[in-house]
Amino acid sequence: MKSPVTGRDMVLTTERRSMAFRKETFEITYHFYRCENSGEQFTTTTLDELNLQQVYNQYRERFNIPFPDEISSIRHQYGLSAAKMSEILGFGVNSYRQYESGEIPTAANAKLIQMVADPSYFKQLVQLSGSLDDALKRSYIQRASALEDEFARNSKESNFKAYLLGNPAADVYSGYKKPSFEKLAEMIVYFSQKLEPFKTKLNKLLFYADFLMYKQHCFSISGVRYRAIHYGPVPNNYQSILEYLANSDVIQLDITEFSTGYSGEKLKSRSDRPFKSDLFSETELQVLQQVASHFKDISTKDTIELSHVEDAWKHHIPDKSIISYEHAFALKEF
Repeated sequence: MKSPVTGRDMVLTTERRSMAFRKETFEITYHFYRCENSGEQFTTTTLDELNLQQVYNQYRERFNIPFPDEISSIRHQYGLSAAKMSEILGFGVNSYRQYESGEIPTAANAKLIQMVADPSYFKQLVQLSGSLDDALKRSYIQRASALEDEFARNSKESNFKAYLLGNPAADVYSGYKKPSFEKLAEMIVYFSQKLEPFKTKLNKLLFYADFLMYKQHCFSISGVRYRAIHYGPVPNNYQSILEYLANSDVIQLDITEFSTGYSGEKLKSRSDRPFKSDLFSETELQVLQQVASHFKDISTKDTIELSHVEDAWKHHIPDKSIISYEHAFALKEF
């Protein structure tokens, strides 16, 4: 961006600042352009949105307000339009759509949205609705009952996936996304198809994809928590996750022997298991493509060394702790 004062290029700068929202104060990584000659500071619409989104994320976490993707997924599980979901919950006609688009619900509405994720509670609200005819009520109740049966059938597998991902909260360590095993699995399928990486490199590709997405939009893709280990950032429980996906025929893990006597596990895609692109937004797909293209010709060894330059790794390797997504703003590789 050029300075309105001098016409020269300005430097994109970040610094920790306090910002107020709804009588609360939050510490964020504030983004702005600085004119080196005049010392004046400027922002763009994109930077303003990035700064504000950090505040909104912290506000939602502090007051247990569901995030837009959670709000959207609750509606989709019942196959309803946003207007119809608003009607059942007793909101204004456009409220649910606005919440999915990023408007922050009131505490009361947020609680109601979280409760209606339970099909049994959803059925109660449908029964109490005075604006639905009997045919629609029966249809919605049948859908909710089918969902209850589906949850019961899949509870063992769902619980195991949740165990592998760990803490289910959407917070700064998950990139303010509720962890999604399905999206993580598809990211692994994607990189397996594009690059056939060794396991060690794959872990860095996943890290860079999630953290680059957060750097650009204040949300991760998968909601996965990453830990710093000797070979760089890795998804928490990555070994168990990869073994589960291989045993489920989602990916293929091949052992490669090296002349040095060492061996490595290389990921390959399966022709009978295509990548499910519909799980991702266009922006998320662009980030996956950006990371795949960037690392296409970079070796596993060099990828590890690049990850060791990142603050995200350096700040957490001493105690091998879970990495805060706040370090995404300091990514050096992107």
